[in-house]
Amino acid sequence: MPKTADMDASFMEMALWLAQRGRGCTSPNPMVGALLVKRGEIIGEGWHRKAGGPHAEVEALRDAARRGNNSDGSTLYVTLEPCCTHGRTPPCSEAIIAAGIQRVVVAATDPNPKHSGRAYSLFRRAGIEVCSGVLVEEATRLNENFNHWILQGTPFVTVKAAMTLDGKIATATGESKWITGTQSLAHAMKFRAAADAVLVGVNTVLLDDPALTVRIGKTKAAKRRIILDSLARTTLDSQIVSDEFALLTTIVVTKAAPKRRVASLAKRVKVVVAPSCKGRPNLAWLLRRLGGEGVTSLLVEGGGEVNAAFLLEGLAQRAAFFYAPKILGDGDSRRAVAGVGARRLARVISLREMEWRRLGEDLLLTARVGTA
Repeated sequence: MPKTADMDASFMEMALWLAQRGRGCTSPNPMVGALLVKRGEIIGEGWHRKAGGPHAEVEALRDAARRGNNSDGSTLYVTLEPCCTHGRTPPCSEAIIAAGIQRVVVAATDPNPKHSGRAYSLFRRAGIEVCSGVLVEEATRLNENFNHWILQGTPFVTVKAAMTLDGKIATATGESKWITGTQSLAHAMKFRAAADAVLVGVNTVLLDDPALTVRIGKTKAAKRRIILDSLARTTLDSQIVSDEFALLTTIVVTKAAPKRRVASLAKRVKVVVAPSCKGRPNLAWLLRRLGGEGVTSLLVEGGGEVNAAFLLEGLAQRAAFFYAPKILGDGDSRRAVAGVGARRLARVISLREMEWRRLGEDLLLTARVGTA
């Protein structure tokens, strides 16, 4: 017979795999997966499919019932501490106790200080054995967006860019399609699909007229699209203003924007007037506002000045840089990270927890930004 610790880790791996099936659909809730196991056999499984829908634990209990399995005396493996408060759905802790589950194995504890550990106390009082911390690092990484939002009240920010080996995203004339290959483009679309919102600067809109939609296979959808546009220069024929997803577009301007242009844009899309910081919208203010609106993750796609603003001001948590095996040169070509930059090595931006991945001929670097 395998050791209990090994069995717990093996079943938790399966639960984590289930949890990932909800990626991009559960916000502002976390991704959660659950398994019901009895006598070493899986009798039910589930994952949180979308916000407002049944939680993973309830899905697993329902799945067991559909299969004709009795949950009494089983072990529940779940990637996040079950909820114990009433929200859009009843607390999962009540359903777990009522189902006669004998043992609950949890990966990560609820990051919300108001709720952390409460379910464990409820289970123990009900005579249920609790084991927590199984594959906790993997489970915490899975929901880093949600965890950051819960604790900080702002979205988890990822800065994404595709560039040459010398850090250029476009020629001096603005030509940028396509620096990286098809595998990188497909993988980059997964970042967009997983985010609650995508942000670019107005120069990107004026130069490239991007749709900023999610395109996977034959399907086309959109998340929130946010444009930093201090002076309301976005044209009315831009895709993000005129396409079928225009209601998902937010243009962030300052008080310096001409009122007539602001009024014209406001007839098509949402316009937000932000406090000004160095002539552009105050990004810290914007992140607090987005967090208050339930945006847990923000994907920043540039250009170079916007990327630099988030990175140099300490507002980004992760970088995702795609590198093509190309060298552009030219001092006037456009950099992935522009801005003033650090004047001393002691002030450079540090990356940690770096991971490299090969995508065709390209390389993808993902890393946490700054100190732990």
